[in-house]
Amino acid sequence: MEIGFDNEKYLQMQSSHIRERISHFDNKLYLEFGGKLFDDYHASRVLPGFQPDSKLRMLKQLSGHAEIIIAISAEDIEKNKIRGDLGITYDSDVLRLIEIYHNQGLLVGSVVITKYSGQESARLFKKRLKKMGIQVYRHYPIPGYPTNIPYIVSDEGYGKNDYIETTRPLVVVTAPGPGSGKMAVCLSQLYHEHKRGIHAGYAKYETFPVWNIPLKHPVNLAYEAATADLNDVNMIDPFHLEAYNETTVNYNRDVEIFPVLNAIFERIYGASPYKSPTDMGVNMAGNCICNDEVCKEASKQEIIRRYYASLRRLLIGECPDEEVLKLEMLMNQSGITIHDRSVVDAALNREKESGGPAAALLLHNGRMITGKTSSLLGASAALLLNALKELAGINHKQHVISPEAIEPIQKLKTQYLGSRNPRLHTDEVLIALSVSAASDSAAQLALDQIPKLKGCQAHTSVMVSSVDMKQFQKLSIQATYEAKYEKKPVFFNEREV
Repeated sequence: MEIGFDNEKYLQMQSSHIRERISHFDNKLYLEFGGKLFDDYHASRVLPGFQPDSKLRMLKQLSGHAEIIIAISAEDIEKNKIRGDLGITYDSDVLRLIEIYHNQGLLVGSVVITKYSGQESARLFKKRLKKMGIQVYRHYPIPGYPTNIPYIVSDEGYGKNDYIETTRPLVVVTAPGPGSGKMAVCLSQLYHEHKRGIHAGYAKYETFPVWNIPLKHPVNLAYEAATADLNDVNMIDPFHLEAYNETTVNYNRDVEIFPVLNAIFERIYGASPYKSPTDMGVNMAGNCICNDEVCKEASKQEIIRRYYASLRRLLIGECPDEEVLKLEMLMNQSGITIHDRSVVDAALNREKESGGPAAALLLHNGRMITGKTSSLLGASAALLLNALKELAGINHKQHVISPEAIEPIQKLKTQYLGSRNPRLHTDEVLIALSVSAASDSAAQLALDQIPKLKGCQAHTSVMVSSVDMKQFQKLSIQATYEAKYEKKPVFFNEREV
């Protein structure tokens, strides 16, 4: 896989820049962490070479100076809000994050429940955390937020929030997802610290949009594609342009809220330390792009993948038409169509040839592999098996899983587990391959090729089951799916696809 991003340079520059920002204040910086802290797969897709855990590794370099506050909204606890990529509730994700950070040697100082107004589920969650020995604080809704500055920056506004006790110079404020109140937590702490005579600082760590590359660079357009459901828009930072006569990129929400933030800073400090939203950021990613063309191509592929994902969500009623239309507009701005994703035409052509659902996968060596639906295997399972044979140098006609081994699995599925679809899914074919590997060296050789699938592109000519989608995700295969059913059912059971 071609590399477009220097990850080691990024770790060094980012940690150094954060240390330098801490020194601007009374050795106390509240750093709002946007996006995912340790599993940033979007960044690794659009910036090949960026490691998904880069932020976590960078933070570990500062571990002796840093502690983490996790913010979660009481409203999200109350409505059991789900983290889309993991399928777990926000409160469950808080517990998961705490365990991961502890295992990495990072200090989780506390959890703060924001927008707390006595919700029973939030109260029970607070009680659960306390039993686990985790310090919990509460922040409350503020009438007129964020525009009534005199009230917000007063004892009746931020002053009513619990003061979060911290012990280290760098306080990272993160959350299980957007809308959790990270920025409000940081600003509330600035108010409380100021009352205690401490001139603490605030900074924002967002990887995207990348402020020092062009507005319409595919990397930045891919960020717009990723946030199409939020209707975020990248834009030139007008405050930075006016203050420094320098063109930088930010996004609409930060630009829109900056006058309010500036007024809050002035109310707390007497003067604002920042002249623009860009000033608040500490992102060094743009300085670490080492092959711009590689990143451009990777980002264009990401935009197409996001487009297909929205088409699927539209089909099952999970997004409005406007989201798909926005992604079509971003594809036009990038000068791309679905045909710029070579696996799309390969899968659709294979479907025409075979007369049934098909799939295609592009290996890193440029070899295009396809798979079709048969009586034994679904198209995705056949594709996976064919790709592993190709990588292992095994003749495609050679069986690495005997039909006799597949038949008992089909019997189990249909006769005992109630499935109407006898064909094997991707997870089942990998298990069957693992069993065969115990007595067949060719099967073992095929199994050994699995790591080489990481980062490969794939496409299927029809919707696949959630099982196959998750399996592609686990294998780090970057897959897309035509937004159409193989057979349109009255009741859609994803396992039967």
